Amino acid sequence: MSSSDIYRELILDYYRNPRNFGKLDPRDIDARDSNPLCGDEVEIQIKVSADNKIGEIKFLGKGCAISQASASMLTELAKGKPLEWAKELSKEDILKMLGTSDLGPARIKCALLSMKVLKSGVYEYLGASMADTVDH
Repeated sequence: MSSSDIYRELILDYYRNPRNFGKLDPRDIDARDSNPLCGDEVEIQIKVSADNKIGEIKFLGKGCAISQASASMLTELAKGKPLEWAKELSKEDILKMLGTSDLGPARIKCALLSMKVLKSGVYEYLGASMADTVDH
C-alpha cells in the first residue's frame, strides 16, 4: 500500500466517521462558508475557554470527502489551541494534515474551506472582543 493510498483511506475514514460533528450551544464563534463550485458547505462553532483557547469545537457541513474530512481533522487539531494559532494556520499546514500535496486546483479549494471558515470566525471574534474593550 503506497503512502497516497494510506492518506486516501485516512480521508475516507474522517469523511465516513467525522469527529466533532454537530452543534455547540452556547458558542462564542459561529462561522460558515461554502464553495459554490462543488457545493461544499462548512460551519464551525467554537466555545472559547477562559484563557482564550479553543475549548470546544464542532462543525457541520456537507460536500465532498476532502472538504468534510478536512473540517473534521481541523477540529481535532484546533481543540485546545490558542485563538492566535488559527491566525497562523497556512495552506501547507492543511495539506500536511491531509497527508498530501498533490491536490489539483479545484480540490485545494475543498481542502482549504474549513481553514477559511475557522480563520474568519476567529478574526471576527477577536475583532469583536477588541471592540468591546475599547467601548468600555
